[in-house]
Amino acid sequence: MENALYHITSRGNERGSIFLDDQDRYVFLKKVSEVAARYAWSIYAYCLMGNHYHLLLRTEQPNLSRGMRQLNGTYAQYFNRRHERAGHLFQGRFKAILIKDEERLLTVARYVVLNPVRAGIVDGPADWKWSSYRATVGLDKAADFMGIDQLLCFFSNRRDVARKLYDSFVHEGVGKPSPLTDARGGILLGEKEAARTVFEEIGRKIDPEIPKRERFAARPDLEEIFSLHDRETGIYEAIHRYGYTLKSVGSFLGIHYSAVSRIAKRATGCDDCESIPSQRSV
Repeated sequence: MENALYHITSRGNERGSIFLDDQDRYVFLKKVSEVAARYAWSIYAYCLMGNHYHLLLRTEQPNLSRGMRQLNGTYAQYFNRRHERAGHLFQGRFKAILIKDEERLLTVARYVVLNPVRAGIVDGPADWKWSSYRATVGLDKAADFMGIDQLLCFFSNRRDVARKLYDSFVHEGVGKPSPLTDARGGILLGEKEAARTVFEEIGRKIDPEIPKRERFAARPDLEEIFSLHDRETGIYEAIHRYGYTLKSVGSFLGIHYSAVSRIAKRATGCDDCESIPSQRSV
């Protein structure tokens, strides 16, 4: 999506390490810099852990997938070559959560840099050199790809004041639960109206040429769909837009799939339609 803000996570295959030493981490950040420059990304926060990493970034153009393929692909090639290994380094596709409001942007930025504290690796965020926290509060020089002022401006238009407020905000988050558990449909942090707009856009972009497994990987779950719509509209959206089966929708609603089929046909205004997915569909 254009001008979109994402929290990105990518994990090692079978929970394996993706960084074995500081050189690996330096090389990874260099590749982040190259990708950010090529695709015009602004990185608000990052954290490198042992078997995964976090990025909080904004894209100007709909190029997230292309950039992530380059980042993970080139780093995996480096890692395998240096450590004389073969096979997949990362566990499948990266996970992206779209963030649609300022409050959630800030709580996710805080969550990212508190990861090593939450994991019990260090006592405070300043003790971990492989996150954006130290540069954001002014303890280290910021990497060239960092959009520090774009994050600090939410606290104050004076950098010194903003840094103090950011520091306090981060420490207030110690011990608080992850904000990512509130992601709607597993892909969006935002209010219901924002969710409706995003999910409708996702639905419009479904391409029948794409394999079903990939086509519906980012669809909202049924609970999310029916929280945004009345029952009849929800049934129509679940079946026609997002590809859920009659059987799965019926099980969710506690009614027989034949009743779901009748409601779906009524919602389309076509009693003789034969385009309703069968109970055996994906």
